[in-house]
Amino acid sequence: MPELRSLIVVLGDQLDLEASAFDGFDADLDAVWMAEVDEESTHVWSSKPRIVMFLAAMRHFALALRAAGRTLHYTRLGDPENRGSLGAQLHADILRLRPGRLVMTAPGDWRVLQAIKGVAGASNLPLDIREDRHFFTGIREFAAHAKGRKSLRMEYFYREQRKRHHVLMQGDGGKGVEPVGGQWNFDAENREAFGAAGPGAVPPRVSFEPDAVTREVIALVDTRFAQHPGRLESFAWPVTRAQALRSMRAFIADRLPLFGRYQDAMWPGDPWLHHSHLSAALNLKLLNPREVVAAAEAANRTGHAPLASVEGFIRQILGWREYVRGIYWTQMPGYAERNALDAQQDLPAWYWTGATDMACLRDALAQTLTHGYANHIQRLMVTGLYALMLGVQPKQVHAWYLAVYVDAVEWVELPNTLGMSQYADGGVMGSKPYIATGKYIQRMSPHCKSCRYDPAQRTGENACPFTTLYWDFLMRHEAALAGNPRMSLQVKNVARLSEEQKQAIQARAVSIRRGEVGVAVEVERDG
Repeated sequence: MPELRSLIVVLGDQLDLEASAFDGFDADLDAVWMAEVDEESTHVWSSKPRIVMFLAAMRHFALALRAAGRTLHYTRLGDPENRGSLGAQLHADILRLRPGRLVMTAPGDWRVLQAIKGVAGASNLPLDIREDRHFFTGIREFAAHAKGRKSLRMEYFYREQRKRHHVLMQGDGGKGVEPVGGQWNFDAENREAFGAAGPGAVPPRVSFEPDAVTREVIALVDTRFAQHPGRLESFAWPVTRAQALRSMRAFIADRLPLFGRYQDAMWPGDPWLHHSHLSAALNLKLLNPREVVAAAEAANRTGHAPLASVEGFIRQILGWREYVRGIYWTQMPGYAERNALDAQQDLPAWYWTGATDMACLRDALAQTLTHGYANHIQRLMVTGLYALMLGVQPKQVHAWYLAVYVDAVEWVELPNTLGMSQYADGGVMGSKPYIATGKYIQRMSPHCKSCRYDPAQRTGENACPFTTLYWDFLMRHEAALAGNPRMSLQVKNVARLSEEQKQAIQARAVSIRRGEVGVAVEVERDG
């Protein structure tokens, strides 16, 4: 006879006392299982801030479980019986605890799902995988949305979500339901730069002084993962449910009103600006997206925040976040291997150190390594854009993004990186590759003023590598991109170049790929 009815498997991104895995939990019959293992920090070379984020949140959640009266079997890093991987640790604990079945909320990582399934099969135990209620749309529902469509586009999915969940919708005199404000999309109002005066007095980010639990984790990570990238002096992320709620309320009150207008803007040395900084708390399930969307919607209803800002923020959660999860689970496992542009370049080593003399990249990399954070434009149009135009092998780009950001869980990171950023899926995620010269960065930030490179120049010693690589990218992929209606004007511009200009661009691009351009010996740390 089993000693336990159910062993409830809880992963590091499932930190919710109300998760579906706990439905029907009986303290006399069931127990919870959690484990810290080296593999989750080493299968990609995870940064110190990311490791601390997960471990500190897990240890605080363990305290919450015990306070709720739930029996917990928790293995820490460094415990003598720690087997080093989730699969090996779970297998060993099944032999010791003898449960009748395993129960879990659906994981966010294909690799982890296969590992848990493998252990359950090898142990001859039933595995009850339950729906993750932290999403508005289930995987089967997304698959139904996708079925029969020649192409998937987030905008149509997002509109369906708005209607289905009645978010930012209104009735209109018997004519049915329509979007608040009469339109679905306010992107045109949400693309402003700060201008020469800068961002001004931005409300401060809500930060949390590490308590004894988190300080213990920081000391552990600094020792055990000493060779991993990143810094921990400024670690101040929310690692409990109460802290996450405080972060959400502060964003709604202080930064949401200007979030939309400046969501694409960047400013050197200021990583936080008007962004929410809630994605890590959402992805670890310390926050429920429904409460975040409801809070934002209420801010518009009461007149606290303008519709353009609120719609832009809700689009990221109700639209994009749900969409990328659907893409991930309906396209895996083959999705991770896609490389539509046949990109084979190695990721520059300075992505792990920030040692580049390109000002925009130096700033984005320095804050990434310091805080485990960069906003979506820094990810898409700085670090991602450079890797795309350089021609970096997509799996290397994916591994870097998964490793360095505190909010990185594969279901959300992989489609955003491989699909949206690198166009390696050939158009599943987006209808075109997002490419631009250095002039885009010049328009959205003052980085170029302090940079040795000129975004207006595509060749020569002072040419911006972004600009050189933009033209080189168009030439390398001219045939493939010519048939894309959203790229046709950009591709036609290649024809205006003389052969001499083309050769000069290609020669400069070769120098960039060889690492002869863009590398700095010393880097001033910002942020």
